[in-house]
This record gives sequence, C-alpha cells and structure tokens, in this order.
Amino acid sequence: MPKEIHAILTETLGKHAPSYTTIKNWVAQFKRDFSTCDAPHPGRSKTLTTLEIIDQIHELILEDHRIMAKSIAERLGISHEWVGSIIHEDLDMQKLFVK
Repeated sequence: MPKEIHAILTETLGKHAPSYTTIKNWVAQFKRDFSTCDAPHPGRSKTLTTLEIIDQIHELILEDHRIMAKSIAERLGISHEWVGSIIHEDLDMQKLFVK
C-alpha cells in the first residue's frame, strides 16, 4: 500500500512528493492510531433501555405528574440524562407549564 501511495504522490507532486520512508511511516501510524473496528466504549449500553425500565418510569410519572427526572433517576439508579431521553423519545412525553 505505501508503494501505491508513493507512486500516486510522485505522479501528482513530482519532486515535491514526500519520500517513500515518510509515506511508509504515515501508513504505519495511521494503521496504529485509527481502526475501522469499533472499540468498546465505557458506560452502559444503549440496549439497557428495557421495556421494564420504560414501564417503571411511566408508572412513576402517572403516580405523580409533578415528579422530577432527577427523582426518577435516583429511585431507579440510572442517569438523569437517560431518564430524560426515555421520557422524550420512548414515552413521547413533554413538559407542560401551567400558570
């Protein structure tokens, strides 16, 4: 692969093309630093949004419509952001302000 890249750059840039050794180092560094494989990510998987948790959140909201997402998160032991995501995306609910 470095030979092909060097040939293309030499054809395009002529005498201004980087050396073969430089290109070989670039290719090696790219292979080392970047991968097409998805590395494991820290934290919980998105698949943990189970129907059980969605139902629990829905029941808590039906019991007390003034409950805060922070309270739900503390009760269920999940993040506040995750609760908000479930409320808006899975339950399709939104806040209503009444004065």
